[in-house]
Amino acid sequence: MNEQLTYEQALEKLDQKLKLLEDGDLSLEDALKAVEEARVYLKICTERLEAARKKIEVRAEPE
Repeated sequence: MNEQLTYEQALEKLDQKLKLLEDGDLSLEDALKAVEEARVYLKICTERLEAARKKIEVRAEPE
């Protein structure tokens, strides 16, 4: 997986994997692969949000 994805790109890919899982048409092996990929995209989203939160907190501190 490309960890250089933007938050929006990772979120879109996460959404695609979740829709595949919700449809229930995947084999067990494919479902497990989709879950693993979804976890990677979720991690990327979480990291991007955390980085943004830290920037906001730093800028909010009085000088």
